[in-house]
Order: sequence, then structure tokens, then C-alpha cells
Amino acid sequence: MAQPSLELEGKHALVLGVANQRSIAWAIARALSDAGALLTLSYQGERLRERVEELAAGLPRARVVSCDATSDAEIAELARQLARCDPPRIDAMIHSIAFAPREELEGRFLTTSRSGFLLAHEVSVYSLTALARHIQPLMPQGAAIVTLSYLGAQRVIPNYNVMGVAKAGLEATVRYLASDLGPLGIRVNAISAGPINTLAARGISGFTRMLRHCAERAPLRRNVTADEVAGAALFLVSHLASGITGETLHVDCGYNVMGM
Repeated sequence: MAQPSLELEGKHALVLGVANQRSIAWAIARALSDAGALLTLSYQGERLRERVEELAAGLPRARVVSCDATSDAEIAELARQLARCDPPRIDAMIHSIAFAPREELEGRFLTTSRSGFLLAHEVSVYSLTALARHIQPLMPQGAAIVTLSYLGAQRVIPNYNVMGVAKAGLEATVRYLASDLGPLGIRVNAISAGPINTLAARGISGFTRMLRHCAERAPLRRNVTADEVAGAALFLVSHLASGITGETLHVDCGYNVMGM
């Protein structure tokens, strides 16, 4: 029997949501590449194209494609492009896509607008389902999907508001997709990462205070790093996690276990 390994040589990974060198998706992409995986990185819109292409150029085997995850047509085109790749399969899909209007990430959740609620859920939640539906035909038995969540899905976090509700939907989506795709041998999990100073996180009102608070109260007395989240993602897509699906793994220096 082959020994379980973190080695991904010959595997093809799709990473969605790379924005810049500080994004969690980029840290995961580097970890998968270091493990030997061929990468396809997606970007949304021409504004990000040059930045993502520059990042991909620093990896030994990476290609870049455009995909607006709110467009079924673009997701279908992404799947067609991936089917023409060598190899024409996806062994791992990393979903690191989330958005809510900045004005929804301050004040009271009670004032969430209908348009803000719908947009946050379309981008942050439904995109995982839509992508899984189109990419699943390319995924062999043993393939894995990993998405990124946050503790705000389970507890009230000041100013996280509609994004917390969206992340709760995302974690429920993980469980339902795990049930649907399990018979095909495809695993689906989420990582609930602690706060990390990314471009997206800085849009949350009071984020700097959140970082200080978590570092003071987490059992490890510090904040988690993007590389630590990337290590967890590498584990979840590897054979070492072959018996894990439908789970949300907290990678937050233990903050989630604290009551006070």
C-alpha cells in the first residue's frame, strides 16, 4: 500500500481568488506549487490580470485564466479551457472568493441592504456551488475542494455583518456538496482562518482592533499567518486527509476555543 504523502507531483490544482502577494489564495498557490502541483490561477477582470500574471511567472508551472465567478458563462468557459489542459483534469480546487460592499461591513447588521445581502451571497456562497458543478466532471476520484471561511460564520463578529451570514451559508454549502460529491470520491472542506491582514480584510471596519484582540486572547498569543493556512489547505487536498470531508477546520491559533 502506498504511503500517504503531501507530494502533489503530477497533480493539477485550480486556485480561484488570487488578488495580490498578500492574499491567502496566493499563499496556498505557493504551497501547492512547492509540493509539485501544476497550477491554474484565475483572476476576475482586467484590473487584476497583470498582477496575477506577474505572480504566476514566479512559479515553475502555472498558467493564468480569466473567470468571473458570478457568470455561469465564464465558469463554463473556464471548464472548457481546463478540459484542454495537460493533464485535462483538476485534482484540487481552492475557492478563495468573497465580497461584500464596504458599507455593509460597518455598523449594524440590521441595516444590511437587500442588494448588499444578495451580492455577498452570490459572490461568496453561490460561486462555490456553481464552480463545483462545472468543474466536478474534470475531477477524478480522490480530488478535493477547499474553501475559505471565518469564525464570523458561527459567532457574531462586530462589523462582519452580512459576510458572517454569507460564511455561514458557505459552511452549510460545504456539507451539502460533500454529501453530493462523496459518492464520486471527491472531498469538500472549509478552512476557518483567523484574521489575516489581506486587502479584503482591511475593508472591515475596526479590523486592526480585531487583529490585536485575537492575538491577545488566542491560546498561542498571536495571529495566524497566511502560510499556516496554506499548510492546512495542502493537507486537506492531499492523501493524508483522504478520510476528511464536510468539515470546517479552524486555523486560528486556537482563538475559536476561547470563551472569554
